Amino acid sequence: MIRNATMADVPHIHSLLNDFAERGVLLGRSISSLYDKIRDFVVYEEDGEVVGVCALQISWENLAEIRSLAVVDGAQGRGIGRQLVETCLAEARAFKITKIFTLTYQDAFFRRLGFYDIDKKDLPHKIWSDCLHCPKFPNCDENALAFDQVLTEG
Repeated sequence: MIRNATMADVPHIHSLLNDFAERGVLLGRSISSLYDKIRDFVVYEEDGEVVGVCALQISWENLAEIRSLAVVDGAQGRGIGRQLVETCLAEARAFKITKIFTLTYQDAFFRRLGFYDIDKKDLPHKIWSDCLHCPKFPNCDENALAFDQVLTEG
């Protein structure tokens, strides 16, 4: 079941994200930043456990970022990541946001969902504010991909 994250989920989200960060496949997030951005997160809950997480962060007038996507090892390959991303895309659509991007090491996964490669230099400078705290800044080695949504009236 996918639902909005709650304050009680923050320790689980933090642990999950930092597990992947230690492997070098995702950038970690501080507990403080998770509490600050809890409204951005959705979780996939199974048998009372958070097994997946994803966030949609609105960056600009018509631009949002899919970030912090992680699914526990034992639950991967079952479409949970896809469902989390699709939930975030639906939320972006509800806000009438048509351009969504991601910075990721899992570019093949996002390409299968319809994302396409873009040059990081084409993203507005505003999105780089979180990067100042990244240990890889200014030598970001993540891949930038984008997704264009078509909005329908109604």
